[in-house]
Amino acid sequence: MLKRLTYLLLLFAPLFVKAQEETVFSVYFEFDKYNLDTKQGDNAVAFIKAIDTTRIETIQIFGYCDDRGKDSYNLKLSNNRANTIKEALMAHGVKNKIIITIEGKGRIMLEEDIDNVSEARSKNRRVDVVVNFRPTPPPKLEPGMYHIDGIKANMVVGDRIYLDNILFPKGSSQLTLSSKKELDKITKLLQKYKNLQFEIQGHICCTPTFQKEAIDMSTRKRELSQNRARSVYKYLLLKKVAEKRMTYKGYGNTKPLGKGPEYDRRVELVITKS
Repeated sequence: MLKRLTYLLLLFAPLFVKAQEETVFSVYFEFDKYNLDTKQGDNAVAFIKAIDTTRIETIQIFGYCDDRGKDSYNLKLSNNRANTIKEALMAHGVKNKIIITIEGKGRIMLEEDIDNVSEARSKNRRVDVVVNFRPTPPPKLEPGMYHIDGIKANMVVGDRIYLDNILFPKGSSQLTLSSKKELDKITKLLQKYKNLQFEIQGHICCTPTFQKEAIDMSTRKRELSQNRARSVYKYLLLKKVAEKRMTYKGYGNTKPLGKGPEYDRRVELVITKS
């Protein structure tokens, strides 16, 4: 079974990358199998050719297994699945030089409160083909939404500050060096306007409808948007922004902007008191 998913994983995935857009195409495998039939391979290549190839910068391929079996076996199986997809793409004209990652991630553990174990496992037996695009211009923000240079004393409750330069590695909640430098600029403004209280909101895009949240690869749990919001919160605390001024929350994929996936991979500060 073949299904197209468009992320923003991840999921600033980078989930919070300002200008980098990515699309993920998922190929699902039968239990303990890594071979493809002809139709699956052709559909994967058709997906690549159907998108704007002039903007493709890189392709990454990640293989996964369900939670059953030994770690060593699952790691080998997930690698085999990733390499199967790589070979299918290259056999149909995709250039090797743009495939920068072929990696088996092993098994994905089930969540404790999962309702349909069989369905969840079938979704975890997959390969994700991640197509990364060259940057697009930053969005024109709607009234009540600002870039960081728009932070001011007379903001009102509900105003949103779009942190479009806060970057995370794919599937990670760890701040990059460039993100920390950007947060240092934001800290100076927040210290200038100490009347502002706010919620730090983490957002992702494009996970399936039955999974509102993306996986944080460091914990293997679906808590990526929350963990990224928490990372920003902890950094601002470190920089002496008063704890009483801040809260944080992950919203997963539940609050899209309607402007495309590259704009949904984001962190926002939402004013709660001014």
